[in-house]
Amino acid sequence: MNESLFDSLPASVIAEGRVTDAYFDRTLETLEYAGRDPTVVAEVTADQFPSGTYEVFAGAHEVAQLLSGLPVDVDALPVGQLFDGGPVLTIEGPYRAFLRFETALLGMLSPASGFATRALAARLVAPDSTLISFGSRHLHPAIAPVVERSALIGGFDGISNVAAGEILGVDATGTMPHALMLVFGEDGTRDAWIAFHEAVDAAVPRIALCDTFTDEVVESLDAADALGDALDGVRLDTTGSRRGNFAHITREVRWKLDVAGYDSVDLFLSGGIDLESLDELDAYADGFGIGSYITDAPPVNYALDIVEVDGEPVSKRGKLPGRKRVVRTDEGEHVVEPVDTAIPTDGEPLLEPLVRDGTVVRSIDMEDAAARAMADAEVVDFDPWDHA
Repeated sequence: MNESLFDSLPASVIAEGRVTDAYFDRTLETLEYAGRDPTVVAEVTADQFPSGTYEVFAGAHEVAQLLSGLPVDVDALPVGQLFDGGPVLTIEGPYRAFLRFETALLGMLSPASGFATRALAARLVAPDSTLISFGSRHLHPAIAPVVERSALIGGFDGISNVAAGEILGVDATGTMPHALMLVFGEDGTRDAWIAFHEAVDAAVPRIALCDTFTDEVVESLDAADALGDALDGVRLDTTGSRRGNFAHITREVRWKLDVAGYDSVDLFLSGGIDLESLDELDAYADGFGIGSYITDAPPVNYALDIVEVDGEPVSKRGKLPGRKRVVRTDEGEHVVEPVDTAIPTDGEPLLEPLVRDGTVVRSIDMEDAAARAMADAEVVDFDPWDHA
């Protein structure tokens, strides 16, 4: 029986381990038949050795809840930590207790880390601009909180999705779509802006969308005239087929607003903003709404592998047996080594307790994670163009 009206699974189904690949059910049947349930150590990795291309670790708060109540110990990188190889999370416990959760666990980590990595790249290319996540419309609505949380971890200033904001404890931001002006009609654009100003809570910035029917400059100046000092900014979301040289359009709007005495009016851009266009336009705009660049991020290709069975190191071909230690040196080097290797005098172990015997022992704060990502990006000299 379908427990949902939509193609999304209830939380209860995920928590019960039913979101699993069929071969894990077969494995559980086989181990129960054979009477085998060894204590294993399993590691989640994207690369075995440091690769030099860093990504942001995200999604662990959901993994902690997924594995809570199970007889397992879990260590993980701090959320927001950058890594380029080695384990990001380890699980120790009876294998039958957690084997059916592998599919969901990887699904919680992989897209979240990809979204957060792209968000960090955008933040570093436009360090002084306001960045708002506009991406939830590009994904299934069930995972809107995933993309919005990941964007904030990567350093974005705000999100647009209302329900996700309620879950995250963040007020969603945004003003008006083209639909508002279309409903008012081609001769009613000023009426639409004025009605918005009169109707919407004063705490909401007055950002007028200025490219619906006519030239961006004409509409921007018209909005400034209509709202006067109440206008906080204008947004250009011009359709790609009508943009021409968007940088030139943006600069012209800025120039003519300034000349007309509206130099305090901010300029926001949206619509297909990727890393290249962000780099080109950042000098002329005050902020950006960024959607598909984040949501098109490739998921980090994590895998979960057993590396120890009943205390004995083991691995499949191509993987590294035995527990690992992950260390960050003062010079920013990400070091992966056998767990019994002496810690370098300037090294900081990165894997920290997350779950102990089924109890979540670490709180994960989104603002702390965002601060960590920014600080760690400087330490490791994160290159945003690795993620263009």
